Amino acid sequence: MSLPLKKKKEIIKKYGKSETDTGNCIVQISFFTFKINKISNHLQKNKKDFNSERSLRILVSKRKKLLKYLYFKKNNIKLFKTILKRIKTGTV
Repeated sequence: MSLPLKKKKEIIKKYGKSETDTGNCIVQISFFTFKINKISNHLQKNKKDFNSERSLRILVSKRKKLLKYLYFKKNNIKLFKTILKRIKTGTV
């Protein structure tokens, strides 16, 4: 599943340093969060869609790895906490 181009540009503009900054951790986490929310909504309607459930687990795992990288490697705890708050409220 890919992101709509309009939504992708919006996320990059909001969280990236430039228009083409797709490799930034925060942008990547935002992409994963958007996809996770979309698949979660799909799974609420289609409970027996096991392929989507598997892809949801994979995306959650990737996002978790990026958050772990941000916390331990970058040592930017303030940024880490703000991202976690955004994820919990669903604004990422």
